[in-house]
Amino acid sequence: MIGPGTGVRVYLACGATDMRKGIGGLAALAQDVLRQKPTSGAVFAFRGRRGDRLKLLYWDGQGFCLYYKVLERGHFPWPSVADGTARLTSA
Repeated sequence: MIGPGTGVRVYLACGATDMRKGIGGLAALAQDVLRQKPTSGAVFAFRGRRGDRLKLLYWDGQGFCLYYKVLERGHFPWPSVADGTARLTSA
């Protein structure tokens, strides 16, 4: 699998994100809303309103990678918009 190595920072965009956004729109959210540099090498995670869709944005040094996952059943647990930005640790 191609992806970030261990020890990478992961930021969750709390609340719902419009899943119609592509790389440019998600990078703008990472910069303007999450207050992080999109090309920093961190992974930025965005969840759709229904909770069954997830997009991960990652800069690999040459360009952006966009991962998209849709669950058949269930939803991704996610912090509320009141929580702002959440950063995940390896724990």
